Amino acid sequence: MLKNPASKYAAFPAISLPDRQWPGKTITRAPIWMSTDLRDGNQALFEPMDIAKKLRMFEMLCAVGLKQIELAFPSASQTEFDFVRRLIDENRIPADVTIEVLTQARDPLIERTFESLRGVRRAIVHVYNAAAPVFRRTVFGVDRAGCIEIAVNAARKIQQLAAAQPETEWTFQYSPEVFSSTELDFALEISEAVADVWQPTRERPMILNLPATVEGATPNVYADQIEWMSRNLKRRDAILISVHPHNDRGTAVAAAELALMAGADRVEGCLFGNGERTGNVDLVTLALNLYTQGIDPGLDFSDINTVARVIEDCTQLPIHPRHPYVGDLVFTAFSGSHQDAIKKGFAVQQADSLWEVPYMPIDPHDLGRSYASVIRVNSQSGKGGIAWLLESAYGLSLPRRMQVEFSGEVQKVMDELGAEMEAADLWALFERNYLNADKPLRLLDHRLDESRERHGITLEVDWAGEHRSLTGTGNGPLAAALAAIGVDAAIHSFEEHSLGSGSGAQAVAFVEITVPGRPGTLFGAGCSTSIVEASLRALVSALNRSGATAG
Repeated sequence: MLKNPASKYAAFPAISLPDRQWPGKTITRAPIWMSTDLRDGNQALFEPMDIAKKLRMFEMLCAVGLKQIELAFPSASQTEFDFVRRLIDENRIPADVTIEVLTQARDPLIERTFESLRGVRRAIVHVYNAAAPVFRRTVFGVDRAGCIEIAVNAARKIQQLAAAQPETEWTFQYSPEVFSSTELDFALEISEAVADVWQPTRERPMILNLPATVEGATPNVYADQIEWMSRNLKRRDAILISVHPHNDRGTAVAAAELALMAGADRVEGCLFGNGERTGNVDLVTLALNLYTQGIDPGLDFSDINTVARVIEDCTQLPIHPRHPYVGDLVFTAFSGSHQDAIKKGFAVQQADSLWEVPYMPIDPHDLGRSYASVIRVNSQSGKGGIAWLLESAYGLSLPRRMQVEFSGEVQKVMDELGAEMEAADLWALFERNYLNADKPLRLLDHRLDESRERHGITLEVDWAGEHRSLTGTGNGPLAAALAAIGVDAAIHSFEEHSLGSGSGAQAVAFVEITVPGRPGTLFGAGCSTSIVEASLRALVSALNRSGATAG
């Protein structure tokens, strides 16, 4: 690193706004939310989602209450185009949801975009071109007038094509890309030029998206930029100001909140902050920040674990265990003083009073998380070494949420013993609680039938002393086994790994399930030289531990 960074990097100039109003404002209502998970979040992936994963993601976004969802860049690839068409042709878009698509300011791409939207009930067409000086100079080789001409020509083309499809209710959106690094007077000039073409009204407003495409300054500077634009737009009452903060400096959430204080009406981002480079603003964190201030965010994260698992599965990106509100360890106390304060807070907390538990800004129950599985209140700190001891001594790598669950079992024993437990003691406890959880249901043998598209399975079991043969089908061995057993439970997650090396190495599998009427999730574990058998034993272990097999 340079001793004199100023020789290479220039500080962002302050905005001349001496009478700025936003520092005295308070956010009192939720903004319009717009998810870019399926487009901006998708194009940031090492392996972009296929249509099946996109459909699953879309359904989840609708389920949590998002009313504006950017689907794709339909002119970019056939997969993107086909996804938009499938949603429209199969009538999968809820009546209260508006889809959005993105296009560059080029005629062939705009035409392809409108082709993808033919027959849609309602849509937002979002066009952009880069307006920042370095892009005008280095990337596109145009001056200010040339940059405006690109934007205006695209606006006219969009207006023309929309008029040819009058059965659709259109909303137009323009972004001067890299707004946060664009001269404010020019950002205003190019935005006004586009508005002059579209002629928005209070009844039919346009969306002006002002993205921090690359976060280059402190959040207060972005707020100044938003307030300056809001105060200087000629048609402010006919324009919805949208913000799209990226997280290059790690302050996207703060930038979005200050932008709302500065007059923004709408926020674009991704659940849990996925997106290019360091990601987009995290809509979950923003929404729950409002919730903890007594404001209804208009989004439902009362089953946040399921939302997180869908996002992880579709994107193949893990959520950090310290991620606000959703991380596996965000409600976990390892420090003895923290644990003591939390215990005392729970002891006096009344169900119908304001939430005032120390170190916990939100009640985990509001997010569908149980106290028992996510809050570790030990007599001492440092018990997070449980998982490390098991892995270092036995090669057993527990899933994160299972670490929290098992630590509760460890704590019960420690409270009785009043002493530390060695690795061998932990392994014995793990065997007793998980690997040997074979009552009342015990797996004796299994046979798989993979000749059809759906897996078939026959299980030979001892169920409360009675030998039974159970059969079932499903998308995989675990789903088929659960169907065969016939209890009311759902598989939440599955993981497996080897406990050694070589052809005779044991595999250990972990199955996480949910059972109606029981808060949170619960794990089971199984070992075998066969991965399939290990996974079946883990499922049986989880079902026995939940009590689902006792009926």
